[in-house]
Amino acid sequence: MYPRSASATKTPNGFAFRVTNLSARLRSFPRLRIAAVWEAFFVALASLRQNKLRTALTLVGIIVGVTAVIAVVTIIKGLDQTVAQTFSSQGSTVFTVSKRPQVITSREDFIKFNRRKAVTPEDAEAITRLCTACWRTGVAVNSIQPAKRGDQKVDTIPVRGIDPVSMFEIDGITIDVGRFWTESEGAAGADVCVVGPDIVTNLFPNDPIDRAVGQDIWVGGHRYMIVGVHQALGKILGLSRDNRVYIPFAAYKKRYGVDFSGQIFSPSGVLVVFIQTQSADQLEAAQDQARTIMRNRRGKTFKDDDDGFALETQDVFLKLYSSATSNIYLVTIGVAAISLVVGGIVVMNIMLVSVTERTKEIGIRKAVGARRKDILTQFLIEAVMVTAIGGMIGVLTGFGTAWLIALAIGFPLLFSIWSAVLGVGVSSIVGVISGLWPAWRAARLDPIEALRAE
Repeated sequence: MYPRSASATKTPNGFAFRVTNLSARLRSFPRLRIAAVWEAFFVALASLRQNKLRTALTLVGIIVGVTAVIAVVTIIKGLDQTVAQTFSSQGSTVFTVSKRPQVITSREDFIKFNRRKAVTPEDAEAITRLCTACWRTGVAVNSIQPAKRGDQKVDTIPVRGIDPVSMFEIDGITIDVGRFWTESEGAAGADVCVVGPDIVTNLFPNDPIDRAVGQDIWVGGHRYMIVGVHQALGKILGLSRDNRVYIPFAAYKKRYGVDFSGQIFSPSGVLVVFIQTQSADQLEAAQDQARTIMRNRRGKTFKDDDDGFALETQDVFLKLYSSATSNIYLVTIGVAAISLVVGGIVVMNIMLVSVTERTKEIGIRKAVGARRKDILTQFLIEAVMVTAIGGMIGVLTGFGTAWLIALAIGFPLLFSIWSAVLGVGVSSIVGVISGLWPAWRAARLDPIEALRAE
């Protein structure tokens, strides 16, 4: 017996109930014609196999478009990861105190910041003594000097004077060969240095790295003995981070001087204080304490908006990088996406040619009972199949292209499953959009006129 339900109707005397047959209503609903769709799928597949050249040309347009988009997205993700790792190499537990910010965006700010009092080693000592949330404190100063050994010479070498030895750990430097200098060597300003692998390559071209330890090099007209070579850090935006010489701060101060005068332009380096906490949770408290200590030493009150110094983390570089490259990335992806639009146009043209060639076939199918939506479904499935297959191949070729580019320029490759899903999904959408007009034209053909077509 069929299932029934009761529905209420209003009568002059009150309410009465009418029995309704649910199965009749269910039969009136549109049902998913899985068998018809499955049959259309095989018809579309057979058509693609019969016209291999046309299918291949259609695939080329989609493959090129998806390859361009996937390659660009993958390279951008790898670049973002490289920049983030480089600028965050000191971790989320380090911040700096300096005379002026590391990034200055206007001439007025440059002049304003250079009027400030310079940060001194006494400031670093005060922070070390009074900041209870600070774990490690160190100072660093930088300059550019020429370096040479025998006939080998390099005109510009970054020289970094640091104190104490724990500054190596704050900088994220680990030894590959040799050792760091000792605390006593650092306090005495000994003429020792730790160099990057590129220094060894440039000044010791025929020797292995371990042979450089114990040898002397001349930096800025002064001789230093290499006591260690640190592990390679790689490149960022084409610039090597391994072409640097570390010397004790006392030796740097004695040989090259430190700018404590507050001059706008000075050949000497400017002191920067580095502070590290034991955990990221303590960073904010340490920053507050360091700011209070420095403002007191500068004689600042609550009425003074300018601290008289810059307190920063490495996030300042990430923010600058993001703001500088966000629009560039959008434009780059947009340009790459144009090739995908071109691929969609190719699909539409090929599908229109297919409809024209198969006009008689469409007429025969309609004559034997095929409906408009059957024809529409067949050609849509054919367009989506082509673009989906092209999308999958494009994802593989896109990752392969990105791998080759990353290998050539030294970027890490960051594969993303979402990039693959996006590539296939977008190509399928392109197939639907590109195949809709040809499919609609095929579905609208008059069966009699279609049968007359030659």
